[in-house]
Amino acid sequence: MTALTRGRRAFTAAALTVATAVLLGAAGLVAGGSGDARAAGGAVVLDEGELDFVPRLADGTMTLQIDDRSGATAVVHEPSEVVLHVPAATLQNFPDPLAQAYGMSGHDNWQLGGQQSEGLFAPEPGWIGSEAGGPTEVRLSGFEGPALFGMATFTFEMENADEPPVPHLGSVDPAPRAFTLDGGAERFAPLWFFDAEGVYRLTFTVTSGTATDTETLAVVVGDDIDPAGVLPGDGSTPTATPTGSPTDSVSPTPTGPAAHVIAKGHVDMAAREVDGDLEFQIKEGSLTDYDWYEPGEVVFHVTPVARRKIPEGYGFLGTPGEPVWWLPMSQHPDIVWPGWSTTDWPKSEVDGKLTYRLDSVQGPGNVALFGDGALGGTDIQINSGDGLPDASTIAADTHRHTYWAFTAEGVYRTTWTWSATLADGTKVSDTETMAWVVGDDVDPGTVTPGTGDEPTATPTTTPSVSPTLSVSPSTPDPTATPSATDSSGSGGVSAGGGSNGASTSGGSGSDTTPTGGLAATGTGAAVLAGAAVAALLGGVGAILVVRLRRRRTAG
Repeated sequence: MTALTRGRRAFTAAALTVATAVLLGAAGLVAGGSGDARAAGGAVVLDEGELDFVPRLADGTMTLQIDDRSGATAVVHEPSEVVLHVPAATLQNFPDPLAQAYGMSGHDNWQLGGQQSEGLFAPEPGWIGSEAGGPTEVRLSGFEGPALFGMATFTFEMENADEPPVPHLGSVDPAPRAFTLDGGAERFAPLWFFDAEGVYRLTFTVTSGTATDTETLAVVVGDDIDPAGVLPGDGSTPTATPTGSPTDSVSPTPTGPAAHVIAKGHVDMAAREVDGDLEFQIKEGSLTDYDWYEPGEVVFHVTPVARRKIPEGYGFLGTPGEPVWWLPMSQHPDIVWPGWSTTDWPKSEVDGKLTYRLDSVQGPGNVALFGDGALGGTDIQINSGDGLPDASTIAADTHRHTYWAFTAEGVYRTTWTWSATLADGTKVSDTETMAWVVGDDVDPGTVTPGTGDEPTATPTTTPSVSPTLSVSPSTPDPTATPSATDSSGSGGVSAGGGSNGASTSGGSGSDTTPTGGLAATGTGAAVLAGAAVAALLGGVGAILVVRLRRRRTAG
């Protein structure tokens, strides 16, 4: 059974009744632009929310329009006046539906309406034929683009897992060039897919009887091209003359040491063995090709690709549908993939397990690490939203990945302590601060790494410290392990040797072994199927971050 069929689920198009359409009209379905994002020539960029392509027949004239329901007020657009944006987060790592349908080899592709689409901030396009006066043919009468485009429907139900997708439109043979809307009120929502990033121009001709209309829609796939800079329609619309000179945006000059920015790829927060002591360092790269950095040299960039909607059933995170930025347990090509490593330490040299502890968080939101529970649910390992410090234990000679979540955009500084008791009773530890930039509002290249140089810092939580622990807000005890979570047997735990394990996505977590290379087995969209996001409840307090280096005491 393929990875695609294993991951299939029910894909059910929402029904839109005539009564709903009437209510929307009464509520003010108005013509014009509703979005703030404007493309070249004044076009509106449609980058999220429900929208429908509606052939409308009035006085014998057919007009294809777009009903945009992404905002508080429904708005009608002309296709030639908008740019549809398919964000990078919609990337799916399995063959495109036409390849599935016709038994051909396929590629990773970007999908609207695909698996887990309800968890993405992306457009949700559909078709409604009830205003066309009868059955309506929708034909792809023109196409420009860097790769294949198509529309199809899936049956994701497990009992029908072997059924291939049903193609409706495609830009290459043998895919059909047209499908028919039956004229009913039900919303038809096929999956839209694109085989490469870039600019596409899709020309649709809608025909009912003798009435017909042809419109061209501009589509930008991926985040490498700014959709606001793309001409709508067929691209012949002249660019509007700016009414004023834009203000140059000057990034601040970093006042601290230059950072090494990591925005994608595999990294490990490693507890290294150095001359019998423990050192906390960052390993970037694969099993055989990697570099080591001090945590105070690195700025991690959580790109907008990591932005997701809080899923239903996880109200402890926030309101379902609100944004959260999370890093998946399996590798995504455009998201940093941080793990934890103790592979420098043979189990015979450590008494019990090692501990990594989050001592403090400074930033605009909360930070959490979590996995999939062994019996379902969520295994919350670290959560700054309910007080710090929080800790989790991990065996020696182990490599682990977990989900990470950040609840707001901005700059974070997280102070972590690795600690262990060696076989001879010696206690070793190292405390370091790492900088993170979440989103694109701040250029990570301008952020000072480590503890930073901000004159004041407002943490998101007040540490929740047991009276019996010698931990203060200003100087965390590197050997204390309050609220320690042993994640053995739950999501994200893996045992293995060597300098870096090969990762697989089987079971409840991302297990690793020392043999094999770095795996890239997941996708941003597919990972959400198993993701249970940690509880991130806000709090405010004052805390000072003090960087500690390798405390070593006799046991």
